[in-house]
Amino acid sequence: MKDASAIVHDPTARFFDNYLKCLISASIPEKQRRWYVKRLEDFIKAQNGHKIKALSVLNIHNYLEMIGRQKQLSGWQFHQCIDAIRILYCDLLQTPQCQEVDWHYWFDSAKQLEIDHPTTARQLTPEQLSYIKERKGDGPLNQVRKDHHSLLVRFTQEIRRRGYAYRTEQIYEQWVGRFIPFCKNQPPSEVGAREVKRFLDHLAIRRRVSASTQNQALNALVFLYKQVLERELGELEAFTRAKRPQNLPVVLSRSEATALLNQLAGIHKLVVSLLYGTGMRLLEGLRLRVQDLDFAYGRIHIHQAKGKKDRYVPLPKTLVAELQHQIREVERLHTEDLATGHGEVVLPGALARKYPNAGRELKWQFLFPSGRLSVDPYGGEIRRHHLHETAIQKAVKRAAAAAQINKRVGCHTLRHSFATHLLEANYDIRTVQALLGHANVSTTMIYTHVLNQPGVGVLSPLDQPVS
Repeated sequence: MKDASAIVHDPTARFFDNYLKCLISASIPEKQRRWYVKRLEDFIKAQNGHKIKALSVLNIHNYLEMIGRQKQLSGWQFHQCIDAIRILYCDLLQTPQCQEVDWHYWFDSAKQLEIDHPTTARQLTPEQLSYIKERKGDGPLNQVRKDHHSLLVRFTQEIRRRGYAYRTEQIYEQWVGRFIPFCKNQPPSEVGAREVKRFLDHLAIRRRVSASTQNQALNALVFLYKQVLERELGELEAFTRAKRPQNLPVVLSRSEATALLNQLAGIHKLVVSLLYGTGMRLLEGLRLRVQDLDFAYGRIHIHQAKGKKDRYVPLPKTLVAELQHQIREVERLHTEDLATGHGEVVLPGALARKYPNAGRELKWQFLFPSGRLSVDPYGGEIRRHHLHETAIQKAVKRAAAAAQINKRVGCHTLRHSFATHLLEANYDIRTVQALLGHANVSTTMIYTHVLNQPGVGVLSPLDQPVS
């Protein structure tokens, strides 16, 4: 047995002792510290004797990609591995690798798409999706799913039969799930128009929801009674209508948009630049496939967007080199996935049945893939999905705060800014409508109101000289 003085002077013991001090400084809970040490030991062992201080950023990325292919590693465990390595390089060693690794991207990759995410949920039948939600969910809505299982499955089947978007399916199911507890868990077939009116009154008066939210609830319940229960609600007695506010969209100036982008880096900057430069919605951008970028014609093909419509948007010339580099990175990652027996992505609609091998082709790979593989909760298939949208949402919030932009800024603000800046540049309203994918020009007209508000351009009396 070694004496105490030998242990103190053992370089390995001293290294891990210093690492533990870094964990304490980083406020890592005591129960988790031994696991952080275990993650670090695994990382060091995987380097086959190479000095960790001399490892390149590529070496670190390769290791994270490697463990990201381990299907038994859950999201929180993957996050813990990344954090253990980050603390090593940023807090203990304080090497240049700390600044060069895109830690945010890897942390974002730890979050997988949920079972009911729009990208993946329609791969499951209503029965399968309901079963998983019941098994993994909690709260009052989950109890409604268990008590009224067959009704909600029929409800979902009718929505899909009519080709409604998955977001509509989600929202409508949630409103039915709120309506049933309001009726003291009575089946909707045993209540009717009077209870619907009371529920809508409750939303407007007690819950003080917006007019659009109340309309969602009304539409969901009308659909339930008419299409599923095959009952007409008839003329609802006058219910309290929520007031519809006249809100104008928040728009960034060009200088503010530039300041926002300057606070971003890596994959986040590329995605956010693409959202601002094309006017795409957040999920439209994250769902892009390699084949959707047409460099020859300078355009991006957006498939089956809101309203199940395709459209083209301009491919910003300033992003061409970065996007081509991103495709090369996707190709490299995909080649390595194929070599390990993976490399499949989820395909839209029924394409997987029509073209069984298409999901393993490069052209179908997501342009912004996650750093780790995901296991399908029902069938067990292992696929690589796109980055989770919350990663970009958080990045935009952080960037807006860092740029000291004192406006309510989110990803959709970039879409508003795109439209407004095009109109400022004298593009006609129909062109902007087509680029945004609006079904009605009246929706696009809101951006002309932003530009033409009464009082804008008027000289304030405070600024007028006294005669």
